Amino acid sequence: MFLIILACLVALYFYTTRNHRYWAKKNIKHERPIPLFGTHFRNIVALKSASELIHEFYVKFGDEKVIGAYRGNDKELIVKDPDIIRDILMVDFNSFHNRGLGRDPEKEPLLKNLFHAEDDLWKLLRHKLTPAFTTAKLKSMFPLIVNCAEKLVGLGENIIAKGGDCDIREVMAKFTTEFIGACGLGIEMDTINNESSIFRQIGKKMFSRSDMEVFLFAVWDVFPEIRNLMNLSNKKVEQVFFDMVTKIFEQRNYKPIGRNDFVDLLLDYLSQGKIQSESIKYKNPDGTAKQVEMEMDIEVLVAQVFVFFAAGFETSSSTTSYTLHELAYHPETQKKIQDEIDRVLSKYDNKLCYDAVNEMTLLDMAMKEALRIMPAVGILNRQCVKPYTIKQVGLTIDPDVNIVIPVQSLHLDEKYFDEPYEFKPERFADEDFNQRTKNVYLPFGAGPRACIGARLGQMQSLAGLAVMLHNFSVEPSENTKRTLDINPRLNVVQGVLHGVPIKLVKRK
Repeated sequence: MFLIILACLVALYFYTTRNHRYWAKKNIKHERPIPLFGTHFRNIVALKSASELIHEFYVKFGDEKVIGAYRGNDKELIVKDPDIIRDILMVDFNSFHNRGLGRDPEKEPLLKNLFHAEDDLWKLLRHKLTPAFTTAKLKSMFPLIVNCAEKLVGLGENIIAKGGDCDIREVMAKFTTEFIGACGLGIEMDTINNESSIFRQIGKKMFSRSDMEVFLFAVWDVFPEIRNLMNLSNKKVEQVFFDMVTKIFEQRNYKPIGRNDFVDLLLDYLSQGKIQSESIKYKNPDGTAKQVEMEMDIEVLVAQVFVFFAAGFETSSSTTSYTLHELAYHPETQKKIQDEIDRVLSKYDNKLCYDAVNEMTLLDMAMKEALRIMPAVGILNRQCVKPYTIKQVGLTIDPDVNIVIPVQSLHLDEKYFDEPYEFKPERFADEDFNQRTKNVYLPFGAGPRACIGARLGQMQSLAGLAVMLHNFSVEPSENTKRTLDINPRLNVVQGVLHGVPIKLVKRK
């Protein structure tokens, strides 16, 4: 019996370390892996977020352009060099067009969205959805943003009436959820005034993990052979979302109704039948890209609304709340921004509009600086899809190698940003600085797979900040922590534990 147990342990050891010599054989500096978990044990068991763990490696291997790592047995390459990052995200994008997150959209239909889609599904969706975010579309959405932002004033005054202390993260999440409902789904969610809003509850559930979910994701990470048997989606959220969106489709008789919102755009695509584009994966004998097509069915439509809702409210609420957190500790900068907001709004009869927001340059720089210190997405993921040589280090990698670009670590590197931990919005006023850091300042990614809704998110966030700072000032409360605690259970987006406590004060 002892020999059987020993044989099983030996077999398990070799099975769970079978790829752990990959980087050593290629003479790439790497963190030492352990059986089963590779180099990511603390992240897999939810003790550290992916961004925090990668940052440790980034600092430890200071002079290296790339660092080897292992998530379980999956091979990862952490890329630190700006020129290599540029090549992966843009120049040689066709070798890295997938994110490599590995989930199966056939088992989890909400993942048939633009963020998770791979290969030609991604290409077709990106081709079709890009027109939803043109300047003209953004301008047409702006009155909806203003309507939602103005509701923040009433919420802020209610908070002040109770003493002023609040979780500004929750306040801004209510605003962004309200806006996404209005411009994305065409419905009034009343999230700002309704403490028990079902939409806010859905949003919270999307970005939280129970102990069981942490366990399942850990199993998924370390045993790739059984991934095909696993479904990691939250069935309750999935069902609620499908029911909600299909009901909206039914109310519109599956046809656009002239609201010019995101649902109208998707229903217009539904009426067109199949969508077509050049393949990113397959070529004709003469080397030209093959034409590929797909049916824009209901599952695909609902999946796009899902990611519009999830990404829209989460990243914007994170960005705006962290901006206000920093301004609470920098009252002089806050005062300058408030003076600018007052001055700009006075030109437009004290009414917020698209052109007014575009003139608030100090506010824009403050938000950019907040995104530098605490980007909503702390790492970017790509996957090598064909043999590729990184000429800067003479390294050839295989098609299954996952690429990690450590966005937050780059943002906090004194090589690129003077006094990187200091909140200094004025650094973005220098055009030479912006040019020098374009391959390391990546809050929205870069290249063909950059965030498609970046401009919408920025516009929405700036509008919310403008309304808040025009009417209120922010100060640290008794519960405010100068350095926020990162939620170790989240990886794709960065979250904080215990919210972002702050105090609102009515401006005189």
